[in-house]
Amino acid sequence: MPLVQPHTGASVGLSCAGRVVARYVWDPQLPTAVSPRPYLHPVTTLAGTTVTGFMPDDHVHHLGASIAIPVLNGANFWGGGTYVPGRGSVRLNNHGRQRHSRWLHRSDDRLVQELCWVASDGEPLAREERSLTVRPVTETSWLLQVDFALSGSTGGPMTIDSPGARGRIGAGYGGFFWRAPSELDRVHAFGRGSTGDVHGSRQPWVVLTGGRAGGAAWTLVFLTAAAAADPWFVRSADYAGVCSAIAWDRPLIVAAGNVFSRRLRVVVADGPPTADTMAAACAAGEAQP
Repeated sequence: MPLVQPHTGASVGLSCAGRVVARYVWDPQLPTAVSPRPYLHPVTTLAGTTVTGFMPDDHVHHLGASIAIPVLNGANFWGGGTYVPGRGSVRLNNHGRQRHSRWLHRSDDRLVQELCWVASDGEPLAREERSLTVRPVTETSWLLQVDFALSGSTGGPMTIDSPGARGRIGAGYGGFFWRAPSELDRVHAFGRGSTGDVHGSRQPWVVLTGGRAGGAAWTLVFLTAAAAADPWFVRSADYAGVCSAIAWDRPLIVAAGNVFSRRLRVVVADGPPTADTMAAACAAGEAQP
């Protein structure tokens, strides 16, 4: 069972087509070991089916949809253990926290927020400007756009690291991560023209579709700008989740004074991934099906 219930902090709903489709929690009261950070949960389809998972038993540090980084300048902003070469995942006292600084914009369908990423000792390591925007796509689907820009606060370079960058093959997660619900009886992930594993691929879009026994099917279409083309971290067997990985197999170093930014779009749809759903999603995300 989760250690705490969701929404035990300041939160606001994001609305689309006359209903709340996502709740954004920006000041969560969470255990230090999960690297407390703002998150979206629950996120639902327009028909009300929940498509995010929160603090599941298998990975209690998975918080719905959030921006999470395994290591930033030595601090763990992902939660759980820190990968140490030769030792594996080790529990260290290095968990950071993303703190709300101020709102730059707040409305029913758009949030723009300034955050401070702080180390376990309270030292500011990075500043972030984050934007969350929702809009309708079709009568059965809507789009979430996530923009984030990170810059260092120490006066030196900002280093973003991952287990993959430290030698653990295929574990280059870190960035905008979407954890789907647990205990799905059907789940499938695929990309454009692919019949095999999309994990580690650099495709303009990836689909995750699933559902529970007796429950409604849902489809998530993750779209990224072709110019960024980060590899996709995709899980659909042990659990269901997708991350656009920003430090896949090597550390990402952002020079002092520079800004690192990304834009991701996710189309949330009721039902399986039909041709019409995919066409509408790709058009909404400015990608070609």
